[in-house]
Amino acid sequence: MPARRGGPAEARGSPDHLPAGRYSAACTGLYSVYAGSKAPVEHFTRALSKELFGRNINVNSIAPGPMDTSFFYPAETDDSIAYHKSSSMNGELTKIEDIAPCVLFLLTDGWWLNGRTVFVNGGHTTR
Repeated sequence: MPARRGGPAEARGSPDHLPAGRYSAACTGLYSVYAGSKAPVEHFTRALSKELFGRNINVNSIAPGPMDTSFFYPAETDDSIAYHKSSSMNGELTKIEDIAPCVLFLLTDGWWLNGRTVFVNGGHTTR
């Protein structure tokens, strides 16, 4: 069965239906510092959203998981690349085209979300 790729219409769905996961929960070797640097982003997102509450400013973050970019490949082995691909629902790494609809959603229909980290990672891991 061919891999299914979502489109902008799917990004308008309920936040409960957005893919959820945590990249740091599915680590290959040497990820402690990288994973440890991501947790503060989630806490900063929540704290800043509370500080800006009442000013009509939303603060959210997007956690894409492993992405198909030139930054990813030099730090990985063939085995770890295969592992990360096998951990997503379509056997691929996240692409920028997968993230853009989520950003659009947060800027339009998702205006009511605040202080959230949205995991757009093809189900790479679950919490």
